[in-house]
Amino acid sequence: MKTQAQDISIRQAQALVDHWITTVGVRYFSPLTNMAILAEETGEVARVMARRFGDQSFKEGEADTLADELADVMWVVMAIANQSGIDLADAFEHNLAKKSARDNMRHRNNPKLTN
Repeated sequence: MKTQAQDISIRQAQALVDHWITTVGVRYFSPLTNMAILAEETGEVARVMARRFGDQSFKEGEADTLADELADVMWVVMAIANQSGIDLADAFEHNLAKKSARDNMRHRNNPKLTN
């Protein structure tokens, strides 16, 4: 199903997740359940990454679903943020500022990252 999803903002995505959960999904799962789901989805990302970039190969009939698995992680992160009253757009902006101030020279000075 193609939607306007390609160009939505973080706030719009959070609102879409909230609308879906409170209508189609009935209600939010508990925060602890959502944390367990986040761990599960992160594991699914790891499984696909191990097969795509690591030494493992995909099993017969198993698909490279990295995009879908990453979207699942985004979904549950947004659900947790919604039920915790967190605006992820604001949180991301503050996090980027923190990283920019803290790490502005750190990676440039890391000999492990030079060619």
